[in-house]
Amino acid sequence: MTIAAHLKELRKRLISAFIGIGVAAIGGWFLYDPALGHITAPMKTIGGAELNFQTIGAAFDLKIRVALWLGLLLASPWWISQLLAFLWPGLKKRERKWLAIFGLVGVVLFLAGAVFGDWTAPRAVDILSSFTPPNSAMYLQADSYIRFYIHLVLAFGVSFLIPEILVMLNFVGVLKARQMLKGWRWAVMVAFIFSAIANPLPTPWPVILQALVLLTLYFGAVGISAIHDWRVVKKTSD
Repeated sequence: MTIAAHLKELRKRLISAFIGIGVAAIGGWFLYDPALGHITAPMKTIGGAELNFQTIGAAFDLKIRVALWLGLLLASPWWISQLLAFLWPGLKKRERKWLAIFGLVGVVLFLAGAVFGDWTAPRAVDILSSFTPPNSAMYLQADSYIRFYIHLVLAFGVSFLIPEILVMLNFVGVLKARQMLKGWRWAVMVAFIFSAIANPLPTPWPVILQALVLLTLYFGAVGISAIHDWRVVKKTSD
């Protein structure tokens, strides 16, 4: 396949991925009310907290934005499959089997991370709002609050994909398990830095919890890669 053909195929897959997200966003438009109710549910525990729409069209803009984010989540199996389909033509039969497995696992990991982020977000709201002075009202900009919530969910979803990327690099021969294990100190540091940035909570426990989850996935990736390396060496020696 020439470079021009590769670029043409990449453009085709990206267009298909965006179309899928757009179609799913239509469903997100009709799911806006229950989704907004779920996202704003933590505010019910805050006395006097209200969403503030600063312009006449702010509510409409917010609905479009939430619909697009919901489309991104709902269409995650589709756009992940499109990205993997771009790699499909250049792979052998055995490699295609592994790519299909990676695609399925990637969807599960992304959604699991998003669920974990959705579990964390209400607790973040509850803890951060506790710093509000007594006898005061909290007026939250609607777009800022929704952006905070959704970005947190997506950050967790993407972070759960990192171990799978490491395993993929191992399977294509770019990264060995020994190299991954040798860099465990960097992995610990990156996991805690990422968790501290993604976690807006002032208490250390959510950061530690997320970092431990990421490190568990990381060392799981090291274990899978080690088994793969062992099988490759055994096959070569035979």
